Amino acid sequence: MPQTAQQVAIFQQAGSNVNVLETAAKSTHLNITAATVVKAAPGTAVIVNVLVVGTGTGTVNDCATTGAVATANEVFVIPEAVGSYPVHFPCAVGIVVTPGTGQTLAVSYN
Repeated sequence: MPQTAQQVAIFQQAGSNVNVLETAAKSTHLNITAATVVKAAPGTAVIVNVLVVGTGTGTVNDCATTGAVATANEVFVIPEAVGSYPVHFPCAVGIVVTPGTGQTLAVSYN
């Protein structure tokens, strides 16, 4: 079930000016163990956390259904290692996350 994450701004200082580059994720989807529609509308995949390694890589795709997942709309390969992986990729159609075999993931997004 999506939950609200604390909003944090990322800043870049240019001389004496400070510019907001990006706002961190506002929503999360936890305990992903199978292909999952995280957001069925345009959005931004922000961070993928690999909680359980599994035996294969997963993907983040720019599509709105699990049936539409294809190499042509793949935007990120989820590694086979426990960790937190910044994605920061705008998806024009939707966000679908497919874990590798045996992986358990948590995803933050806007």
